[in-house]
Amino acid sequence: MSRNNHVVPEASSGLDKMKFEVAREVGVDLKDGYNGDILSRDAGRIGGNMVKKMIEAYERSLANNK
Repeated sequence: MSRNNHVVPEASSGLDKMKFEVAREVGVDLKDGYNGDILSRDAGRIGGNMVKKMIEAYERSLANNK
């Protein structure tokens, strides 16, 4: 179980889906459950790309609300 607390708990499943999608895009083999065997570099690539996608989505929403 994750130790991270989500600000919006309802977003948890969407964030998990995004995590697996990004992992596939960067070539990291994530599996359900324990993933402590992946390199920290790979975990960072997944997290960094997730943040990048979230920022892009937010910027798009700002541009659409002009």
